[in-house]
This record gives sequence, C-alpha cells and structure tokens, in this order.
Amino acid sequence: MTNPRHGGCCVAVSDLERFIHQALTTRGADDVSASAVTQALVTASRMGTDSHGLRLLPHYLKVLAGGRVNARPDMRFSRRLPATGYLDADDGFGHLAGYTAIEHGVAMAWEVGIGAVAVGNSSHFGAAGCYALAAAEQGMIGLVVCNSDPFVLLHGSRSPFHGTNPIAFAAPVDGHAPYLLDMATSSIPWNRVQQYGAIGRDLPSDVAADELGRMTLRPQEVSALLPLGGAEFGFKGAGLAGVVEILSSTLSGMLNGFRLLPMGGNDLATPRGVGHFFLVMNPDAFIDSSVFQRCLHEYLEDLRARPAADGREVLAPGDREWRCWQHRDRDGIPLDEANQADFRHLAEVLGIDALDEYSPAAEHGPDAVR
Repeated sequence: MTNPRHGGCCVAVSDLERFIHQALTTRGADDVSASAVTQALVTASRMGTDSHGLRLLPHYLKVLAGGRVNARPDMRFSRRLPATGYLDADDGFGHLAGYTAIEHGVAMAWEVGIGAVAVGNSSHFGAAGCYALAAAEQGMIGLVVCNSDPFVLLHGSRSPFHGTNPIAFAAPVDGHAPYLLDMATSSIPWNRVQQYGAIGRDLPSDVAADELGRMTLRPQEVSALLPLGGAEFGFKGAGLAGVVEILSSTLSGMLNGFRLLPMGGNDLATPRGVGHFFLVMNPDAFIDSSVFQRCLHEYLEDLRARPAADGREVLAPGDREWRCWQHRDRDGIPLDEANQADFRHLAEVLGIDALDEYSPAAEHGPDAVR
C-alpha cells in the first residue's frame, strides 16, 4: 500500500496527465505518441498498477533520448484477410501501437465479427490491460498478449527463459465497469519482489529463485521468478508463457523473448523489436447481445455471491481495480518519495511546470499498488 502519510503525497489525475504529456513532447515525441503513452500510464496508475504506470515515465524519456524508441513513427497497417492484419510499429512506443491495433481490430470486428492484429517492430507498452479495456469500452471482448525479455525460469530449469509474458482479457458489462483480467504468467510480478525488499519482508515460498536456480525467500537474492504454479506445477505457467510467446513474437516475425535486449541495461539506442498480439471479438457476432449480457451478469452475480473465507472477500477480475480507480480519482494518485524526487528532477531538466502535490482529503479505501 502506498500511503501519503509515509513520506508521500498525491497528485490529481488531470495534473499527472498534463505533466506526462508535456514531458514526452518536450523530449521530442509527437502528439499522438505522447497522448497514447499518457493514456496508458495514467490508466494503469488509476487502477493501482503503478509499476506499469507513472513510474515508467523516467525510463521512457531515457529511451527517447537514447534513440531506442522512434519519437515520430510512421506506423503502417496491412489488412491481410477480412479479420486479420499486421501493424508495423516502426519502433515507436508500444502504447501507440497497442491503441492503434485495437482500433483496427474493433473496425474489423464491427465488419466481420472478429479482428486479430499482430504487431511487430514495437517496444514496451506498459500494462496489457489498458488495450483489452479499450476494446471493452467499445462494446467488444479484447484479448492482449505480449512477450518480454527473460526473467522467468522454465519449469525445472536453473536460468530464465521467458519474460513475465502478460495476458489481458476484458469484456463489456452493461451498466457496470468491464470485466478485466490482467496477469503475468510468472508466479508473482517483479514489482512485488521490489516492494518486499523495500520493507524488509520475506517473499512467499515457491515464487522466486537465486542465480543458481534455488528457491529463495530473500528479495535481495532473487535473480529470476518462477512460472505460475511454482516449483511443482510451474509447467502450467511456463506453457501459458509459451502460448504468449508464439502469438506475440512468432506470429509477428520478431525475436523471441530470450533473444530480446533487456528493457533496462546500457544500450538505449538499439530498437528491441517487441511483438504484441491483439484479438477483438464482437459478442453480437456469436449470440444476441442481450443474451450475452444476461449470461455475463448472471455469471458475475453468482461469482460474487460465493461464501468468502474468513477475513476475505470474493471479487471478480477488475473489482479491485475499479475501486482503486474511484478512490484515486477522488483523492489523487499517490507518489512515494522516490517518485516525487524523480518528477521534480524531470521538471527542472525539461523546463516544465512541476506537479502540484497535495495531501488527499481522505486516506482510506483500496489503494493497493502492484
């Protein structure tokens, strides 16, 4: 939990949007790229996923300056069949590629029921859920996957092979926020390791390994994550990561994640060639939309009505995110001390107005940061 009482502060959503967009355009990004990155980062932070939200801005400014990311890409879409296409992202920001691919997918889904887009020559795109959500907001079902550089062991191996290879899925729910699942195929996200290390807390068992592939509970010893399912059932997470890999890199003609340049590192000039895959489905192409919505509402009602374990609550995918969204829209998006320092420094270096930091009116509600 990020709590402003522990050295942090909060910023208004609109001010964060202003700052991110201005920082990116000042560093040379064109308006459409800056707008896409801003939308994705602020969406992630409103949902509580700050590891893929505001915390990424300093990195994106570095890769812009280094030349890894094309500040003014000429992205080109080729429709190969009625329901399929390929988007060459021209080494631009993955966020612009993601939203562009969703728009093409939605257009095909309105026309023929389904739209599938493979994306090549792209870069890191933040939280995969942002793009599945963009499809759901237009009445569509969205599925999004992306590969990444190696940080997750194969089942039974001693060294990393897959990335955290996320899977995101969203569906529109009439009268309510969408159903939204956004998950890594690793046992835990890397951000959780960093959080536990910062507060001196041991990790759960069976989720991370040291440089020799041995299980460890100590965050400072972690050099790799285990796949979803842990040491005994990690073949499930590794298999899902492989599905993501084939859809995102193989189908787009890109390098597999094991061969990708790391997101960090010293080389910020060479494009990474990340691959993504987006599937958009029009529910009305399968069944009458009213029937789809009735069945979906019944499913979610039955799910949330299940008896909860002691001290817990049964939630559907997305419930936590929408509660956090409401809370942060009301009380602001929290910045810890490190974020504050980074953003003040960026304002000085770029010559733009600093964020207007304030204390929230209330310090309660779901505000978990992932």
